[in-house]
Amino acid sequence: MRAIRGLWRWRHNPLRRTTDLVEAWVALAGLLLILSVAPLVGVLVGGAAQDTLQRSVRAQRESRHQVTASVVRELKRSPLDVDPEGVSAGNLRSRVLARWEAPDGSEHRGPVLTGLRDPHSGDHFRIWTDGRGRPVARPLDSSTATTHAALAGIGAALATAVLTEVIRRIVVWRMVRRRYDRWEQEWGRVGPDWGLTGTGS
Repeated sequence: MRAIRGLWRWRHNPLRRTTDLVEAWVALAGLLLILSVAPLVGVLVGGAAQDTLQRSVRAQRESRHQVTASVVRELKRSPLDVDPEGVSAGNLRSRVLARWEAPDGSEHRGPVLTGLRDPHSGDHFRIWTDGRGRPVARPLDSSTATTHAALAGIGAALATAVLTEVIRRIVVWRMVRRRYDRWEQEWGRVGPDWGLTGTGS
């Protein structure tokens, strides 16, 4: 809005310099780019991220399988054993030695995390595995993928707006520096004679 007011104010002002008008046009161009290009970039980046993430969701659903495992015995939990998928600080999981059958029919045994509060030998729980029976994180769900895509789009739009504003400020700063340099040159020519007009010297 300041750019539009600046252009309107300088239209017919006799004190208007060319640089004043150019600065106002640069500000207006920056505003228009922020209002038009930044949202467009956000939509394009968000759409591309959404397509990629949804493909990843489909691939993970095809390659990951939920199987039933049974507890062999409870293990001591390491402080680093926290499942980042959906576990809050107050709901830490138990670490157990478990056995399960992979989708290909092979038997597996190993340490895994379980949501069982007090696991005992023979308790059953569900885990995610790949096609070979190796434990993996649960697949990404569609709503989480959409949230990540939306955040990517918003981030891209904000980055574009900030970049546009930075470029506008650099352009204006260079114009002001050039103006000051011209003033200094003019003052260098006129300054020594300043105030001496009409004194006979």
